[in-house]
Amino acid sequence: MLSHPTSDMSFVRQRRVDTELLDQLPGDDPRATGSRHDLRRINAVMMQPRIVACALARYCKTAPRTIVDLGSGDGTFMLKVARRFSPRWRDVTVTLLDRHNIVSRETCDRFTDLHWRAEPLAADVFDFLELLPRVDIDAIIANLFLHHFEDLQLERLMKQVARQAPLFVACEPRRGGMSLLLSTMTWAIGANEVTRHDAVASVRAGFRGQELSALWPEPDRWRLHEWAASPVSQCFVAMRKA
Repeated sequence: MLSHPTSDMSFVRQRRVDTELLDQLPGDDPRATGSRHDLRRINAVMMQPRIVACALARYCKTAPRTIVDLGSGDGTFMLKVARRFSPRWRDVTVTLLDRHNIVSRETCDRFTDLHWRAEPLAADVFDFLELLPRVDIDAIIANLFLHHFEDLQLERLMKQVARQAPLFVACEPRRGGMSLLLSTMTWAIGANEVTRHDAVASVRAGFRGQELSALWPEPDRWRLHEWAASPVSQCFVAMRKA
């Protein structure tokens, strides 16, 4: 007899990182295209753009000029965030970093309409941050991205981020029974087999408590905030002390 997906709650105590199917597919694979479409709807249901925008509004003390979005996908998530700020934040340059450049010309044009500038870039995140010269980056954002990495990789990533920007905002899956149950129901929005698999894997690799804060380097030099932004989302902010 098959067990209920939340019957074994051992995953709550210890996160488990499994390879997600979308990460293994070429950017132009139809299954990948379908899964990215699913992710747009999942982001909306999880209210991810609103959560990240609220964190930016609270902790970004002055209007930023440069933002880097790690694991940006097709750029539509960051576009939704930009729309919330466009009336008061103008001339912002946002680097849309992902392993594949799948940002459409139309999406870039929508940023232009908001008086923002989108710069898509295909690169490995570790190589990008390691080789990036010291430039004026006001904020780095990660949405549903950090959970792809084991803790040792996350420590390395966070050290690189801390060297490059005074503000880091991340919103990730919250690891818990409710999240896992809902992740098994993505079929209800017509999600394909890639999304259905990856949704469950994402929750098992998600975060809770102060797990992200515990991985941040030199915490005495930063103000760290980590909280359950919703039953299914975990938000983390690191702001360098003046």
